[in-house]
Amino acid sequence: MRAAVVGTGFIGVVHVEALRRLGVEVTGVVGSTPDRAREKPGLPPPYGSLEEMLADEQVDVVHVATPNHLHYPQAKAALAAGKHVVCEKPLAQTSAQSAELLRLAEASGLVHCTNYNLRFYPLCHEARARVRRGDLGSVWNAHGTYLQDWLHQPTDWNWRLDPELGGQLRAVADIGTHWLDLTGWITGRRVAAVFADLYTAHGHRAVPVGPVETFVAEADDAPRVERPVASEDVAHILLRYEDGSRGQVTLSQVSAGRKNHLSFELDGSGGALSWNSERQEELWLGHRDRPNELLLRDPSLM
Repeated sequence: MRAAVVGTGFIGVVHVEALRRLGVEVTGVVGSTPDRAREKPGLPPPYGSLEEMLADEQVDVVHVATPNHLHYPQAKAALAAGKHVVCEKPLAQTSAQSAELLRLAEASGLVHCTNYNLRFYPLCHEARARVRRGDLGSVWNAHGTYLQDWLHQPTDWNWRLDPELGGQLRAVADIGTHWLDLTGWITGRRVAAVFADLYTAHGHRAVPVGPVETFVAEADDAPRVERPVASEDVAHILLRYEDGSRGQVTLSQVSAGRKNHLSFELDGSGGALSWNSERQEELWLGHRDRPNELLLRDPSLM
């Protein structure tokens, strides 16, 4: 199996490293320009264009790790070229585009998937196993948060804030989808209806003139221009699942001190459980009629 990665920004570099650790040969990368791709140390040689990469018969699977507005056309082109596709979320900018990609993948027999990596924490697997074997009884309620602070200041900027590149939703699409996927995977339930309140903390931001790296700790002294922002910094979402149970999640990219805090709690007739990504080695188990438990990750017991 040989792979190529489209996108040489923050997450594209992560894909290259992850593939190499798995022993997958990365034949090359596609950057916004070949010169930009060569600037990143440790990356394989760049292709001259997306078309050149898709014409390479050595490439079995294409990893799409570009800004959101490029996911649909690049994934579609890769499927048309007979390549499997691993795409960063979102798959596309609209439901119609996502449905078209699904039809193309099903018709071709190719794999087309999104890598929601939070599923792979060991204690998330443990939580899923406990829910599926009935330890919690009937699950009534799922609730939690996904909190970050990397866009806390009005001088913080990233391409995701530009609706032409990132889409109309930001916190929901960027981090909320991780929470929804993880809790849905653990419980086996699909969302049937939502009611959401979205809030923009910074209606205007000071945008640097020139490229910006993702997750920069502090603003530099580069020249800036003020720009209006319409996408949400904060979201509160009420959920109704297909089986009638309920859920609620709070999302924020302006919560000071929270670097990457995803938490969920599931409440059921037989008990409850809770996990959060900043204490990823612990799974809290709640009981009504006996002491609560704190399960620590231990491969010999799981």
